[in-house]
Amino acid sequence: MKVLVTGFEPFGGEKINPSWEAVKALPDEMAGAEIVKHCLPVTFRGVREILPRLIVKERPDVVILTGQAGGRPNITIERVAINVMDSEMADNEGFKPEDEPLFEGAPAAYFSTLPIKAIVRALRNARIPASVSNSAGTYVCNAAMFTALHTIGVAGMETRAGFIHVPFSHEQALDKPRPSMAQKTINKAIEVAVRTSIRV
Repeated sequence: MKVLVTGFEPFGGEKINPSWEAVKALPDEMAGAEIVKHCLPVTFRGVREILPRLIVKERPDVVILTGQAGGRPNITIERVAINVMDSEMADNEGFKPEDEPLFEGAPAAYFSTLPIKAIVRALRNARIPASVSNSAGTYVCNAAMFTALHTIGVAGMETRAGFIHVPFSHEQALDKPRPSMAQKTINKAIEVAVRTSIRV
């Protein structure tokens, strides 16, 4: 079995992105599965170009995308991605789309094919706050989730895929009164999510 796990580069003036810090910390093999790790750019164009090539090249059994959702207090497992780009903040290339589709003619939405409720239960059993989220937003995280699921659907692959949002790390929240989580807890959360996705 092969699992592709991605995180994002920093954005919005941050020096780190806790999603990539957590992905980097994963071992190269878990529960008999090969773990392939990749850092994605926080750009709509980059995600739509890189992810399809990566998925087709690696042919993973599972794709777990992770990203930062600053302001959320817990680990959130996304249920759905929508076919839209709409942002008040420009991406790392300065692109600021408004009401644009990610892919012309693609479905309006895709649902995660990860065991989202099982992941939430496993995280809570590990004493990590977690919940299902019904909106991945309309920024690059949503774009990544939609792109992965669309690529898998068009290619007729049986790969399971979905997205997990993590909060700010404590390091990021030192100068802002926002919810945050210890990086080691975020790291553990992503490891638990990967193990659960392999097992379930």
